[in-house]
Amino acid sequence: MGKVNESDLAWTTLDGAETGLRRKKLAAATDGDDLGCSLYELPAGDKSWPYHYHTGNEEALFVLDGEGTLRLDGEELGLESGDYVALPADERGAHRVVNDSAGPLRYLAVSTMAEPDVTVYPDSEKVGVFVGAPPGGEGERPHHGYYRQRDAVDYWAGEDGG
Repeated sequence: MGKVNESDLAWTTLDGAETGLRRKKLAAATDGDDLGCSLYELPAGDKSWPYHYHTGNEEALFVLDGEGTLRLDGEELGLESGDYVALPADERGAHRVVNDSAGPLRYLAVSTMAEPDVTVYPDSEKVGVFVGAPPGGEGERPHHGYYRQRDAVDYWAGEDGG
């Protein structure tokens, strides 16, 4: 199917420690392969995914309605309807959307859908690894997980059985 109307899709909800959002996976509903697109809605006072960047996938945001703040590469920028933001696939694209307004914030998030991908979470010093399907993608992942960066081991560790 190459066309879908967002009103035909159900919202999925994510509630985390600091995160609250609603999402409709538009590209997945149209069998998109190399380009992802989701409609997000952040209620007043909520935040998107934890502050992160991707090493293998570029993203972009387009604000449809509402206002908020974007933490981008360590800076705080105001967001309003009509704003477009490119998020490169490196530390310059580190981001988190915060709805610090009184009303809902609706935006599109578009991304390439390459795999494997590694997401880096600077605040919590974690990395996420996605093999088989990219973040937000559909399909099986033979390897997927989140790891603390401080747990890194030497390349040769364990080679001698010890």
